[in-house]
Amino acid sequence: MNPVALSLRDVHKSFGDVDIINGVDLDLIAGERHALIGPNGAGKSTLFHLISGQLSLTRGTIYLGDQRISGLTPERVNRLGLARSFQITNVFPKLSVFENLRLAVMRQHNLQYVFWRGIEGQHAVREETEALLEQLHLMARAGTLATELSYSEQRALEIGVVLASHPQVILLDEPMAGMSREESAYAVDLIRKVTHGKTLLIVEHDMDVVFELSDRISVLVYGRIVATGTPAEIRANAEVKEAYLGEEVA
Repeated sequence: MNPVALSLRDVHKSFGDVDIINGVDLDLIAGERHALIGPNGAGKSTLFHLISGQLSLTRGTIYLGDQRISGLTPERVNRLGLARSFQITNVFPKLSVFENLRLAVMRQHNLQYVFWRGIEGQHAVREETEALLEQLHLMARAGTLATELSYSEQRALEIGVVLASHPQVILLDEPMAGMSREESAYAVDLIRKVTHGKTLLIVEHDMDVVFELSDRISVLVYGRIVATGTPAEIRANAEVKEAYLGEEVA
């Protein structure tokens, strides 16, 4: 069995007297694609913020492999091998596809603030950027401004920015939000390819995508994990149907 890539133990988050996350325990196995589903307000995005360091825990611990990451800054968490996307596309709209990816690659080489050295001379940066363009099937759009891309292409570009840090654990927050069926199919195929051999935790409301893409699924309701299992096990779970899935799995 593969080792645990990401581990949450008794994770709590409160805002004042309001408890948002109430004792989450969760293990992600290295190399698996794991979906986190649940109704609106269940705490899914909050849990992502806790894992990636955007929010501090009220109580509990989070480990990336054998390294404790709870309490670390997002930058430090990223350096240790975890990267995430956000619900809202997070790219520079007035820069080209190539420039967006190059900036992401430069950050990994600590070159983002090097103004006195010609960027074009950084052969490693250019090679990595072009490799990402090929991987994302965006080479033909390299010179296109990000704002001129289709929505699915913008999400693909954002995934490329995530991949630029060479993460072993990837968190994707609703990557299919706002997509048509055709765009979702494109995104699912892309995510399957670029996360091969990596560990993926994805929040997604499109149940067709969840059941197609995931090795395992966890259901978060009112800040608690109420079930974890294979897609078949989650489909058959009466408590999950009642709490969340309803007729969507009929």
